[in-house]
Amino acid sequence: MTRDEFDLFCQSLKSTTHVIQWGNASVWKIGGKIFAVCASWGAGSHAKISFKCSDLSYAILIEQDGIIPAPYLARAKWVQVERADAMTDDDQKTYIKTAHEIISKKLTKAVQRELGFID
Repeated sequence: MTRDEFDLFCQSLKSTTHVIQWGNASVWKIGGKIFAVCASWGAGSHAKISFKCSDLSYAILIEQDGIIPAPYLARAKWVQVERADAMTDDDQKTYIKTAHEIISKKLTKAVQRELGFID
């Protein structure tokens, strides 16, 4: 998935906000909390996508070739897709959508209500 495709997909998710941080990283948030990042850092210039995942998904994904614990975020169960061929675009979208859901559920009830996730 290209950075533009990543941005378009994240933009389509409910109540998201976008900022550029950390030297041109595309950072997507919900309620002020990050759920996905796309940047070109480290060796190589291709886009590397990072996202929050469940404990089980984290354990499975970091065993896959081309997917690593996300730098600085691994302790919070984030992974980074290092290579474009490590995961299909559809799978990345599914995991990013799940990351969005995980983070939205961690928001306070007041923020969830404000963003339209609960009545």
